[in-house]
Amino acid sequence: MTVKEKAQRAGAAVIIDRVLKYVKKDPDKNFITLVDKAEALLGNVFPTKNFEKLREGAKDPNNIWRKLAFNIIDEVDHDVIKKMLLAFGVGAGVNGVKTVRENREKYHCNIPWIILLDPTSACNRKCKGCWSAEYGYKQSLSYYELESIVNQGVDMGTHFYMFTGGEPLLRKNDIIKLCENHPDCVFLCYTNADLVDDAFCEDMKRVGNITLAISIEGTPESNDARRGEGSYASVMAAMDLLHAKKCLFGISVCYTSDNVETVTSDEFMDLMVSKGARFGLYFNYMPVGRDAVPELIPTPEQRTHMYNWVRRVRNSKTGKPMFVMDFQNDGEHVGGCIAGGRNYFHINSAGDIEPCVFIHYSDSNIRQHTLIEALKRPLFQAYWKGQPFNDNHLRPCPMLENPDCLRKIIKDTGAKSTDLLAPEDVETLCSRCDKFAAEWAPVAQQLWESREHPNPKTQYYRDTPEGKAELGEK
Repeated sequence: MTVKEKAQRAGAAVIIDRVLKYVKKDPDKNFITLVDKAEALLGNVFPTKNFEKLREGAKDPNNIWRKLAFNIIDEVDHDVIKKMLLAFGVGAGVNGVKTVRENREKYHCNIPWIILLDPTSACNRKCKGCWSAEYGYKQSLSYYELESIVNQGVDMGTHFYMFTGGEPLLRKNDIIKLCENHPDCVFLCYTNADLVDDAFCEDMKRVGNITLAISIEGTPESNDARRGEGSYASVMAAMDLLHAKKCLFGISVCYTSDNVETVTSDEFMDLMVSKGARFGLYFNYMPVGRDAVPELIPTPEQRTHMYNWVRRVRNSKTGKPMFVMDFQNDGEHVGGCIAGGRNYFHINSAGDIEPCVFIHYSDSNIRQHTLIEALKRPLFQAYWKGQPFNDNHLRPCPMLENPDCLRKIIKDTGAKSTDLLAPEDVETLCSRCDKFAAEWAPVAQQLWESREHPNPKTQYYRDTPEGKAELGEK
């Protein structure tokens, strides 16, 4: 951090401390103050109307966002709230967004707001349909490499890091060390939670800028059928411990054709809220890897259900006090596909720099290229110039909904498969998606045309002067 950023952070910390203490004295009366201070801190990042809605909700005891805020204030450690607000609000929000935008102009390429990375390929479970368990147990990024990735990322403006795998908590000591060294960054681990214990909870509270997204898929039966016997019980125990220790955590849900109804049921959501989960990250099943099961891809009817459900569950009157997002069905809020560095990219445990956690192809590696060099190479340039892959943002993905786009990208750039055990030809991968893509297209179009959609004010390459000039020449 620069001297200016340290001073900014210190000032913000004093304000947050005072506001939290004030709100806790009389939450019903003083919560509005928290909204005012949040707007003062983040008003240049989020629209004014968002804060107006927060103020309106603060006056309604049945508003789900009010309930969520009160749950966090009551049940999450004071210092964790403060440090997370500093990392997310000041680091990632204020300073990160500004630097990311400047570097997009400077380097003429996508610059990510988030980086996903795999500290290790090792995992203590073998979940059905998950490629991670097939990667083997010998690939890991060294601590030096993890530190280098974060240092390069911060220079680009990236202050948010998500650890995937493998099971990232097999490297929990290194992850905590990264949190200590980068208090201006937010860290999140996708985890099966088997390795959550008292000591790790205390470490989470001490550093304050890390949270967990715990993998779970519905009932004990539906969860353990995919994740292995005993997984559900382990998750419940970890949630109870995290909740008791006042740690911040949420859930990660892969929804499939088999479990979509279960993981969107009121019973499931109410249980997760009662266990202390404050956010839910939902992922559409992707048929990646040699053991992929295309039949697990949700049907068009189930995708429609998910689209409607996620909007109902976020509605201030009909929803649940948990922040939920669906990376596939929320494309309209972010301008379509966010991979390829547009908002994020992925680095696997071998150092390969991939456009997406689900698309295992690369033409660069951290051991030969800097992150900026990778973003300037053909694969990421193809993403930058190709996005959006569909103007209907309910069909955002170049693989699942637009498989011919990925076929062309890999053919044109010569990117190689990065599956560490069984290299996967792009035709094999995309052929698993063709049927769903064809069936979903007319349903998505009807859904898209039947309602209004938000305008995320995204500038694509085609909107830039060089993009207009290039397209005008064709």
